[in-house]
Amino acid sequence: MTAVPLSMRERVVEAAVRLTGELGWSQVTMARLADEVGVSRQTVYNEIGTKPGLAEAMILRELDRFLEVVSLAFDAHPTDLVAAIGAASEAVLVHAQDNQLLHAVVSATHGADTELLPLLTTHASSLLEAAKLVIGERLAPYDVDLPPARLEAAIDMVVRVVLSHVMEPSGPPAATAESIAWIAGRVLRG
Repeated sequence: MTAVPLSMRERVVEAAVRLTGELGWSQVTMARLADEVGVSRQTVYNEIGTKPGLAEAMILRELDRFLEVVSLAFDAHPTDLVAAIGAASEAVLVHAQDNQLLHAVVSATHGADTELLPLLTTHASSLLEAAKLVIGERLAPYDVDLPPARLEAAIDMVVRVVLSHVMEPSGPPAATAESIAWIAGRVLRG
């Protein structure tokens, strides 16, 4: 199977993530991206727009990748919701360990590149909503006997706990995911 070549936009975003991880967000310029990708600066502007637009494209790319590992984990456990939550949690935590953009954002929260901090704070509520929407959709085939408001609260709890561990890990992904799944199992049983 041959890989589909990346679009120009995808190449620019990939380069931006790589440069952000290597140099920091403040060092990422449209001119540097153009040099990195081997195109004109105008091409970068045509594909991305402004630097805030680039930041948004980077965040959405990473969100898609995280949600993809969640979907794969749920697909692997079509009849066991607690196992699916555990596998999804572990997959997210493992994916987060080596994620360049996430490491750059986390270092910004610890005082390194404060210009990057808005990437985390500006989009936090929309990222949470997107994650909760995907989890809610993935829960639909499972038999969960909770009223909608309680189910929504349970989804919110799982998403926020996983994201908390993404930002500040407290142990190995497998152990953390097992604990998250155990808590989710208790909550989902009503």
